[in-house]
Amino acid sequence: MDHWQGTSTSIRERRSVKKFTGDPLDTETIQELLELAVLAPNHRMTEPWAFIVMGPETRRAYGAIKGESRARRLDDPKVGTRVRDQTIASMEGLPTMIAFLQRLDDDPTVREEDFATVYMGMQNVLIGATARGLGTHVKTGAILDEEPVRRLLQVEEDHRVVALVHLGVPDELPPARPRKPATHCTRWLP
Repeated sequence: MDHWQGTSTSIRERRSVKKFTGDPLDTETIQELLELAVLAPNHRMTEPWAFIVMGPETRRAYGAIKGESRARRLDDPKVGTRVRDQTIASMEGLPTMIAFLQRLDDDPTVREEDFATVYMGMQNVLIGATARGLGTHVKTGAILDEEPVRRLLQVEEDHRVVALVHLGVPDELPPARPRKPATHCTRWLP
């Protein structure tokens, strides 16, 4: 298979995987995938990324923070306790979770470019993982900027958590969701 076909296949086969086997990933595989992240286009070569590979204790603690946040929004304390416990178990059950961070530049233009760079690096990891037969799921949200999460992950003041990536051997691959072809959103100007 030529390079184009292999890359195209990995992009087309990438899915947001929600169920993983319990098979752990070795450090070498994780590091090889992160090496793909740092190859992302980076306009000013600011290299604004940082990565935190969250071990079992950190995943559990994150699950407790997220579970408490979910439980507080519920009226029934028993349901809240169940939701919190399920969230903890869900995070503990993940084979690998990686936080993608961005160093925040003082210049707003550079900051925006760097945000795009971190996301392009994350996409490199997603495509690389798919090529290796692994599954991924990108998770974002306001919780990533909340103080308990920042403290847990020891995020420096001049950094932000852009996203968490769940990574592992897929237990099931969801089917592709239909997408409009690019022709539906492309304009050609003279």
